Amino acid sequence: MVREYRYDVEILHLLVSGGHAYFGRARDGAADVPTSDADSAEIVAGKGIVGDRFFGKAAHMDAAVTLMTVESLEAIAVELDVAPFDPLLPRRNIILRGAELTPLIGEDFVLETAGGSVTFHGGRHAHPCAWMDRVLASGAHRAMRGRGGLRCRPLTTGTVHRGPAVLVSPVELDPGRAHLASVLRPSRLP
Repeated sequence: MVREYRYDVEILHLLVSGGHAYFGRARDGAADVPTSDADSAEIVAGKGIVGDRFFGKAAHMDAAVTLMTVESLEAIAVELDVAPFDPLLPRRNIILRGAELTPLIGEDFVLETAGGSVTFHGGRHAHPCAWMDRVLASGAHRAMRGRGGLRCRPLTTGTVHRGPAVLVSPVELDPGRAHLASVLRPSRLP
């Protein structure tokens, strides 16, 4: 029998952007690309979010959708002693509140929202880039390590909506740890 854990979460933001804003030299500034904080996002199995810059890109199939907790951003701002960040600046697709993400690496999990559900496979940490020092605050690049989000592959097609949601996990999560940096260490086993 497979265990199932259900966590009430809130999807605060759904970022959809057809272009890359952070490339080249940070001193030259970010590209001015259309970005929306959508009320809903259509997700296609194996491809990602319709209209997003990573949709259908072979190099990103296993990491087409990125989740991040707002608790991480809040903790980083406190650590750096700066005002709260605009949660869209790290350019993660789904910003949510109320879930620990690291235990979902290597696991299949479901996000249930008002409009249905989507199953994801948790792939790997979303490592921050040096741009974070430019767009968030000095020191943000280092502070985001281990809490920059979770890169995922969508396994089913559906629509996710901003607002109350349920995260269905095969492993137990601790929402109180959503803000903590997590570094996966290689196993000692061969």
